[in-house]
Amino acid sequence: MTMKCDITWNVLSLPQWEEKFATISRSNILQSYDYALATCKLNRQSARWGLIKIDGAEAGLVQIIEARVAFGVFHALILDRGPLWFEGFGGAAHIVAFFTEFNHQFPSRWGRKRRIIPEIGQSATAHKILLQAGLKDQNKTPYQTLWWNIVQSEDDLRQNLSKSWLKSLKKSEKSDIEVIWDDKLQFFDEFKLNYVMDKQLKRYENISPQLLDNLASLPTHQTPIVTGRAIRENKCIASVLFLKHGACATYQVGWTTDEGRKYCAHHALLWQTQFMYDAYGIQTLDLGGITEDDPDCKKGLNKFKKGTGAKAVTLIGQYA
Repeated sequence: MTMKCDITWNVLSLPQWEEKFATISRSNILQSYDYALATCKLNRQSARWGLIKIDGAEAGLVQIIEARVAFGVFHALILDRGPLWFEGFGGAAHIVAFFTEFNHQFPSRWGRKRRIIPEIGQSATAHKILLQAGLKDQNKTPYQTLWWNIVQSEDDLRQNLSKSWLKSLKKSEKSDIEVIWDDKLQFFDEFKLNYVMDKQLKRYENISPQLLDNLASLPTHQTPIVTGRAIRENKCIASVLFLKHGACATYQVGWTTDEGRKYCAHHALLWQTQFMYDAYGIQTLDLGGITEDDPDCKKGLNKFKKGTGAKAVTLIGQYA
């Protein structure tokens, strides 16, 4: 039996969107309202927020970002890491129904460029489903990330750590490191200055300082930024920045000093993110992208993230 899918755009107020978004167990920053506002301001784009209904029942949310030129003749459409489903939805039949309707509303045509990265795990069945719904595989390297459930007992969390991660954590715990968290942007300028210098020195790609500024300029009650500072002997030796979205938060970026590396400050910072559950209701951390073909993955950031025991997920890839 074919399911009927309806996608209605911009029918929810911001409080209604946020309330429904918070019920999604694994949301991501690219589907968050805050991210859309910040990136659209930066890139002169616009956004739409969709409520998905399957056979009349509210089933999920989806956010797209667009740019139009020449009265819409040229149209760029981005759906990154969506849709997001409410509990009880997200099965194969729901996915087919959604993308069939999405493809009907925004069909592939001359002048329209579509980038679609579904929030679906990689599998031959999922690939077949998306092709069936009318999407075209772009053969891009699939995105990988790690989900870390922080709502566990401390004993359970420690048992899931790798031996090297646990050893580094114990070293940090003996190093008189104090971790200070800030969601009021009190230390945001300090973080950004150190991040920009670190980014230029090491030549890596990550969130732009301009996009961080846009996120920081959102209304105070809405600002998703949380920074953590590792303090030793009255000096900040490392820092991290998280972005909140619903019941989840994304580990976006961090920087460290030689002293921070020596005393494993980032292990202390990530370990103490457990405070986010009590402070903000954050249950799961998206530790951000990992790259298996990175030649430094065994000794770099990938190893650090994987050492937490977080669950690795590979998304199906990019479609158009």
